[in-house]
Amino acid sequence: MFTSLTLSNTPSKMRFAKIAALAVLSTTVALTTGCATKRATSEVVVAPLGIPGGQVGYTGGIDINNSAAVISAANNLQAVVYFDFDSSDITSQSASVLSQHASLLSANPGAGVLIAGHTDERGSREYNMALGERRAQSVSSYLTAQGAASNNIQVISYGEERPAATGADESAYSQNRRAELSY
Repeated sequence: MFTSLTLSNTPSKMRFAKIAALAVLSTTVALTTGCATKRATSEVVVAPLGIPGGQVGYTGGIDINNSAAVISAANNLQAVVYFDFDSSDITSQSASVLSQHASLLSANPGAGVLIAGHTDERGSREYNMALGERRAQSVSSYLTAQGAASNNIQVISYGEERPAATGADESAYSQNRRAELSY
């Protein structure tokens, strides 16, 4: 009888052993393939939806304090650069504009600039926020490569939320694919 009792318990013991082994294996896989490291957070500020009517520009946590001389010099520069469709690459025309901004920033090491990336309305909101961020980061990278201090450059993405031109044609789209520099 002892033998038959052992034999009848063998299938349930095998089942328990298989379940236990599967539980250990699942736990091991979950622990080793989970989020072992956390990605660095972005330095980009995302513009909120629903900016109240009458407000001109973003009035959030970014504050650029420049001297009157820097602001006056910046007012003499083109403050907008444009991008091709679905691109964050700096064009040769944009490079010449940005080189002037880089010279201003290099000559005034304490001067700061806010770069706002924008897109046209094509694409999802999330995609356009990311594309606006890439455009602003691309401008920031260009400026730092030209000698501007990176700690004085801040970026924000508005995506498609703040169009410069209304309309659903290439003329409007091309005006909305931009980055704006504010001092």
